Amino acid sequence: MPIMPSSPAQMHRAREVAESFGDDPARYDRARPSYPAALVQRIVETSPGRDLLDVGTGTGIVARLFQAAGCTVLGVEADERMAAFARKAGTEVEVGTIEAWDPAGRAFDAMVAGQAWHWVDPVAGAAKAAAALRPGGLFAAFWNVQQPSPEAAAAFAEAYRRHVPGFPPSRPGFGAVRAYSDVCERAAQGLRATDGAFGEPEIWRFEWDQTYTRDEWLDVVPTHGGHSLIPEEQRNALLAALGDAIDELGGGFEMHYTTLAVTATRLPSSPARGEPHALSAKTVPGATDKKRDPTPEG
Repeated sequence: MPIMPSSPAQMHRAREVAESFGDDPARYDRARPSYPAALVQRIVETSPGRDLLDVGTGTGIVARLFQAAGCTVLGVEADERMAAFARKAGTEVEVGTIEAWDPAGRAFDAMVAGQAWHWVDPVAGAAKAAAALRPGGLFAAFWNVQQPSPEAAAAFAEAYRRHVPGFPPSRPGFGAVRAYSDVCERAAQGLRATDGAFGEPEIWRFEWDQTYTRDEWLDVVPTHGGHSLIPEEQRNALLAALGDAIDELGGGFEMHYTTLAVTATRLPSSPARGEPHALSAKTVPGATDKKRDPTPEG
């Protein structure tokens, strides 16, 4: 049974979980939600150019969004299985963690990380971002935070409590926006620890909805962190219970997503570091979409 951290902010230490997603790259690519078009557009418009580094590129979900927006994308991915899938889908990928990756003199207009920066040491990762971004370049790490209705959340939590007791979805509040605010703050503190290489971090926020059928959600669940490490018999019992819960909800449900992004601009010089201060929060309206694709890319 995987040992899951009590907070997403501790997940960069859970290496067994971090390296488990490549067990089924095709499912991951098929089932995982995309990201709002407004997020992609704002990153492209804020960056000084179109050369982009995608950290934790996985199967290339994020990379393909930015390629469709006219960017040239290089991915960095720790799992060779995920990297191989991304390459087949048209993304150039170098294998390794971002902490160990060598820019080799290359400079990028933006560094992005979709659903990945919590697997990165925030201080070492921010130092590598400072080294890889050209002046004016944009750092943007972002997460989709799922928020089912109270009725669905209670039913899902009960299924986890019965079959995987102690697993994070059985604990009320895990995965909510307030939990990921801790992740965002840790990322921001890492950026502030780069001796003034970055401007003050901002939070961007986008809201959207996606409707899932029973089968669609049961396709998503095994892609969540740690689920592939649950013993097969126990995992199958969990999926059956979740399926029963969705049947009780009418055969489907609507998931509300908040996409949170921590962003900062690479400064042209590195003045002395000042005292850290609170994140500035900027809320950006996001499109409300139904079902599979919150962006036009697909």
